[in-house]
Amino acid sequence: MLILGEVIEKLKDVISDSGLSKKIFDKDVATALNIPQATFATMKRRNSIPYEEILEFCALKKISVNWLFFDQAVDMLKKETEKFFYVRYFSDIGASAGGGAYDFDENFEIITLDEKIMHSMVGMGSTNLEAIHVNGESMEPTLQDGSIVFLDRNQININKEGVFIVSTTAGLFIKRIRQRADGMVELISDNKIYSPEVIAPDEINIVGKVVGNIERL
Repeated sequence: MLILGEVIEKLKDVISDSGLSKKIFDKDVATALNIPQATFATMKRRNSIPYEEILEFCALKKISVNWLFFDQAVDMLKKETEKFFYVRYFSDIGASAGGGAYDFDENFEIITLDEKIMHSMVGMGSTNLEAIHVNGESMEPTLQDGSIVFLDRNQININKEGVFIVSTTAGLFIKRIRQRADGMVELISDNKIYSPEVIAPDEINIVGKVVGNIERL
């Protein structure tokens, strides 16, 4: 089992190597992860690992998640099992659960996730994934505002149940999708205070299916 205290000690080493000459404390790690100190202390006591914030930190610092969590270098992991995943993480891109949002571009980081972590979040079967943020609350309680979602671009069949990321003239959206008998497409929110949005089929492109997520704490 992963122990947050052990991960924190590694994060302290990374922060120390970033040029800080002072002794690194838990509060410095909390600051680096953008987590309030009191919240971080509670998480440490409960061994509640802030995956989302750690993924963002690793992407920013270009650190292998495998090393941080499992002491495994990517090259070593490849030689031993070849069971690791590359995820294109668009840290600046959000798919909106409520209104217009950005479109994909080439500004992304590659994060490497061990098989154990990936399967704990998205299950088996999805290996070519991208990660972006959720903006807005219209998909609550299924997806929280600010959470990270993992997208499988190979799954675009809207006749299968699930949550999809779609590209429209208004930007990216995370919605459930229903094809109507008249050919129009409904974008459906899980938050019932939001009414379905109706759009013409030639104005929508199915980017992929949401196969997993990490909620913001």
